[in-house]
Amino acid sequence: MFKGSMPALVTPFKDGVVDFDALKKLVDWHVAEGSSALVPVGTTGESPTLSYEEHEAVIECVVKTAAGRIPVIAGAGSNSTAEAVHFTQFAEKVGAQAALVVTPYYNKPTQAGLIAHFTAIHDATNLPIMIYNIPGRSVVDMSPATMGELAKLPRIVGVKDATGDLARVSQQRITCGKDFLQISGEDATAHGFNAQGGVGVISVTANVAPALCAQVQAATLAGDYGKALDLQDRLMPLHQAIFAEPGLCGAKYAMSRLGLCDEEMRLPLLPVTEPVRARIDAALRHAGLMN
Repeated sequence: MFKGSMPALVTPFKDGVVDFDALKKLVDWHVAEGSSALVPVGTTGESPTLSYEEHEAVIECVVKTAAGRIPVIAGAGSNSTAEAVHFTQFAEKVGAQAALVVTPYYNKPTQAGLIAHFTAIHDATNLPIMIYNIPGRSVVDMSPATMGELAKLPRIVGVKDATGDLARVSQQRITCGKDFLQISGEDATAHGFNAQGGVGVISVTANVAPALCAQVQAATLAGDYGKALDLQDRLMPLHQAIFAEPGLCGAKYAMSRLGLCDEEMRLPLLPVTEPVRARIDAALRHAGLMN
């Protein structure tokens, strides 16, 4: 259903507002570069600082611009179940192919609360739903056992796993079944994630190097881990440099260096510092993306 390299799409801004012209160009560019799907308005899309209206407008713009060429997995998560239902229903209404729903951050629900949250969203929509498990940000970790319970629901189809624990893939194959889509949420370990049974990555680095990220994924899915490792060697300094400070800030700086969009972001996030700029520039050169 969903596999390969799927950029966690940034939301470009210009003079404080969403730059929809730049966003449309990014969608077209990702299609041309070989990305397998697009994931707008996740955390990398600065969803915490978008208004409801902006959140919905970005989803609709990406869906319309993609025009069925590649799937759109709309960011629809919230720590409010009602809000997550609202965004998931909106994504379905405008034609997204799936919704990415994060575990409720800050609230710290129990495992039973996680089941209730995702079941309510599942029951309110016909869209396929991908769980986003990122305990480092949400401060709640969905256990493999809980995920296995949710995987019994027909429209809970997979997970974006950002735990960084490669053993989780094998554990979740046992609890969720081999057909449950396991997608990495961490660029630096996505190569190894697929070796464990994963089928793709929702990637921050793919905002900057979509063709290379797509080639890594294609190689792993074809079983050519030697080729994938050579490509990963080119990308690893970029993975590390982008995440030296908040990843979307590093990604936007790199994208600005490549002429893709402005570096602008919203507070409380700030542009990356000079030492990180130098690291990103060096990593872009190492990957062959900049002279």
